Amino acid sequence: MTADADTSRISPTAHYTGYVWWRNGLSYDALRTPLGRALYAALAPANAVYRRVARRADLEQLLLARHRIIDHRLAAAIEAGRVRQVVEIAGGLSARGVRMAARYRDRGLVYVEGDLPDMAEAKRARLARAGLLADNHRVVPLNALVDDGDHSLRTVAGRLLDPTAGTAIVTEGLTAYFAPDVLAGMWQRIAACLSAFPAGLYLADIILGSDAGPARRAFGRALGWFARGDVYLHFSGPDECIQRLRACGFATAELLHPADFASAGVPEPDRGHIVRVIEATT
Repeated sequence: MTADADTSRISPTAHYTGYVWWRNGLSYDALRTPLGRALYAALAPANAVYRRVARRADLEQLLLARHRIIDHRLAAAIEAGRVRQVVEIAGGLSARGVRMAARYRDRGLVYVEGDLPDMAEAKRARLARAGLLADNHRVVPLNALVDDGDHSLRTVAGRLLDPTAGTAIVTEGLTAYFAPDVLAGMWQRIAACLSAFPAGLYLADIILGSDAGPARRAFGRALGWFARGDVYLHFSGPDECIQRLRACGFATAELLHPADFASAGVPEPDRGHIVRVIEATT
């Protein structure tokens, strides 16, 4: 792991996204923070200007589109019997783990959330105080940018997962924060981990460089300032992204577009965004 491959700078965005999920009925009071509320208020004018000037979906709508589509595809895999355990990497203050663990408890679903130690401990404490941490839902330290050690994906999966059960790994909101070589390394670790299970599914979001015009690139720079680091728009198009995923070890890969997901509960304004959802298998 290089010195600049640091996931800690993403943490402020967890407060903002956590507030977005709560505001839109996708979360719980325990995962709403004063910092999230303040950041939401601070960014509201920029979101409004972007909607008015660019006439396109704003940051909040991007977040909702990707979140709902990942929920939809993960639920479909669980209900089809392909997935019985999930690892979500750097979920921040998302309530997906709480919701999925409760919804599919009778199916025997195990949900593991992994984040950097301070974030994992803070979230685990919040959930425990609110009575939201079930025995089929774990929140543990995990760093997807390292190959070995107690907090590596390989070690956490080996310790907590059933090797005979279909497994999904979810990353939401990570791809744009990593340089191409760092992103490829993470994808390789995820593909290698999933290959050890009878069925492996990877769900993530991505914004392609080919989809970003001047207004969207300017908005991306503003997001980078907010996240305290660079924001990367990867790949010249869907084919290049799919080829890279396959080169990293996935057997199949496709990019899903919000416009195709009216049935997933993605409202019409949110479906107009450029975010794509990766669905890859091993």
